[in-house]
Amino acid sequence: MKNTKRLLYALAFLKFILPFLLQHAVWEPHRDELLYLQQAHHMAWGFMETPPLLSLFAWLGQLFGNGLFWIKCWPSLFGALTYIIVGQLILSLGGRAYALVLGWLPFIFGGYLRVHFLFQPNFLDIFFWTLMAWCLVRAQQTGHNKWLYLFGVSVGLGMLSKYTTAFYMVSLLAGMALGGQRRWFANKHFYYSLGLAFLIFLPNLVWQFTHDLPVVFHMRELRKNQLQYVGPATFLSEQLIDNLPCVFIWVAGLWSVGLSRRMNDYRFLGWAYVIVILLLLAGHGKGYYALGAYPVLFAFGACQLERFVMARLRDGNVGARSSSGRVWRLAFVLIPVCLGFWVLPIALPIFRPARLAAFYKWRHVARLGVLKWEDGKDHPLPQDFADMLGWKEMAQAAGKAYATLDSNEKKHLLLFCDNYGQAGALNYYGKQYGLPEAYSDNASFFYWLPDSRHLDNLLLVTDDVHEMEHPFLKDFASVVLADSVTNPYARERGDLILLLKHANEHMQQYFRDKIAADKARISGR
Repeated sequence: MKNTKRLLYALAFLKFILPFLLQHAVWEPHRDELLYLQQAHHMAWGFMETPPLLSLFAWLGQLFGNGLFWIKCWPSLFGALTYIIVGQLILSLGGRAYALVLGWLPFIFGGYLRVHFLFQPNFLDIFFWTLMAWCLVRAQQTGHNKWLYLFGVSVGLGMLSKYTTAFYMVSLLAGMALGGQRRWFANKHFYYSLGLAFLIFLPNLVWQFTHDLPVVFHMRELRKNQLQYVGPATFLSEQLIDNLPCVFIWVAGLWSVGLSRRMNDYRFLGWAYVIVILLLLAGHGKGYYALGAYPVLFAFGACQLERFVMARLRDGNVGARSSSGRVWRLAFVLIPVCLGFWVLPIALPIFRPARLAAFYKWRHVARLGVLKWEDGKDHPLPQDFADMLGWKEMAQAAGKAYATLDSNEKKHLLLFCDNYGQAGALNYYGKQYGLPEAYSDNASFFYWLPDSRHLDNLLLVTDDVHEMEHPFLKDFASVVLADSVTNPYARERGDLILLLKHANEHMQQYFRDKIAADKARISGR
C-alpha cells in the first residue's frame, strides 16, 4: 500500500512539472489569461465572464511577482490534485499500481495537458466536478455524512469557479434518482449539504443581481458569436479528439459504471455522464465544457482494464492465456504513449511557431479540425496558440509611441484598447515600457473604465484594419499611425497602434455616449 501511495504522488508530481518542461519559452500568456490576471487588481464577488474564485489565484500569483511560472503554477497544481483524487478513487475501488498508471495517462496524453497549463476557469471546473463525484462515491462506500458535506463544499466552490458546475450537479442528482441511490434523498444531511453549497455561492449570486445579471448578457453574446456555431457533430467529435490517445480508458469506465454488475452501486455516475452530455448538447456547449465528466471515468476504466489484465495473468493460467495478458498489459500503456507523442504538439506548443506550423502541415493536422478558428477558417496554428503571440510586441510598440509625448500630453492621455486581450497585455507588459493603465470597453474591462475621464489625447490599440478610414478621426487635431503588430502567427497580427492628439468637444461627447450605450446594452435596458 505504501508503494502504491508513493507511485500516486510521484505521478502527480510528474503531472505538475511536465508542462513546464515541454512548452517552448517563446510563447506568451494566453489572451484569456491576460484578462483573468487583471481581476487581481479589481477583486470582487463576480466578473462578467466568471465567478470570483479564479481571481483569488490571480491575486496570489501577483504577490509572487506574476511571472509566467506563477501564471501556470495554479492550473498545473490543480491538474495534479485532480489526478490525486482519481488515484484515491482507484485505490478505494481496489486498484493497484497498474491502474494508477492507466488513470494517469489521460492527463498527460490528451487535452488535459493544455487545459491544465492555461490560467482559465476550466482547471478549477474540472477539479470540482471530479471532487463532487469522488465525494458521492465515498459517501456510498462508507455511509458517512461528512462526505455529503464535502460534496456541498465542492458544489459551492465549483459554482464560484464556473457556472457549468450547475450542469454536473443536476446530472449527478438525476443520476442518483435513476441509478438506484434515492435513499440519499431521505437523508437530512444531504439537504444540509446543498444548503451549505448555496451559502457558499450566495455572495456571487447577490453580486449578479446587484450588477444587472451580467452572466445573462455574457451568455447571450456567447450564443450569438460562438455557441450557435457549435453543432452536435462538432461537440461529440471533440469528446473523442480531446481524449484521443486514451479513449478506450474512459469508454471502459463508462461501461463499468453503466453496465457492469460489479459496479452497480455507482450506476449513478453513468447516468450523470449521459445527462450532462445531453444538457451541454442542448445548450450548444463547447466540447471542452464536458472535460470535468471524464476523470472519474478514467478511474473506473483503469480499474476495469487492470482486472481484465489480471484475470489473464492469474496464477495457474499459463501458456496462451498468460501470454495474452502480458500483451494486453503492454498494449494498454503503449497505445496512449505512441498516440500521445503524435498528439503532443497539438496539446501544447512545444516548438517555435514556424516549426509548429510546418509540423501541422506535414502531418495534415487540419483534418482533425484543430486549426479551425471561430471564424470557421483553418489557420497555420490552433487559435489557442495564436492567442499566445504578439502581446509583448504590441506593448513595446505602444511604449515607443507613448515615449514620443511630452509630460503634459502624457498627463491627459487615455490608453484605450478594442479588446480585453490587448488591454490585458498592455497592463501585463506595460510597466517595463513606461505605459499607463490600459482601458477597454470589452468584457470585464468595461467595469473598470472610468466614467468621467476627460479625453484629450488617445493612444488607441485597435484590431480594426480600417480604423484610419473612420470619420471620428476628424475630431482630433493630430492622427498618427505609430505601428502595428507584425507577428505572422499571432491572432492580433495587423492590430494598429494609433496616436491621436487634442480631441474636440464632439469627440468628448461621443466617448461619453458610447460608454452610456454600452452600459445600457449590458444591463439589458
